[in-house]
Amino acid sequence: MAEADVDAVAEVRVRGWRSAYRGLMPPAYLAALSVAEDAERRREWFARRRPEAWELVAERSGKVVGWLAAGPARDPDLAPGGGELSGRSPAAELLALYVAPPLIGTGVGRALLAAGTARARARGFGALSLWVVRGNARAQRFYERAGFAPDGAERSDDVAGWRVPELRYRRPLP
Repeated sequence: MAEADVDAVAEVRVRGWRSAYRGLMPPAYLAALSVAEDAERRREWFARRRPEAWELVAERSGKVVGWLAAGPARDPDLAPGGGELSGRSPAAELLALYVAPPLIGTGVGRALLAAGTARARARGFGALSLWVVRGNARAQRFYERAGFAPDGAERSDDVAGWRVPELRYRRPLP
């Protein structure tokens, strides 16, 4: 991903949220998401992102149609030197993976995940984790087909007054 991709990534991300989280997050919250505001936040984040994090885009005919963001795991039990991974290779975390809704199921997500996984492996990570909203059956099936499984960790976030439960998925990187 380059800084020039920020506006296109924001559009993919906002449309992805509206599609993936319909019925799982407040409708008014999803409707109020702004591509321009998301792009501004993305620009700020892009300017100060950590060097150990990476972002990839998928393009078709020169247009961004998917986006992946990843980096070292943030959860203390998966971070370097923490919890169950003490003495083993740390885990990377898939922070985001969104595909333009009309292209879901066409292989764009699989290609991004494969490229992100290869990058994690090349950087010496021994596992890849991610959080998925409970009830997002399409995402859960996608990750399960890719070899991920729930590892028992759960958390909840508050989104505009709605409790949004999430499950952590993980897979080893051989």
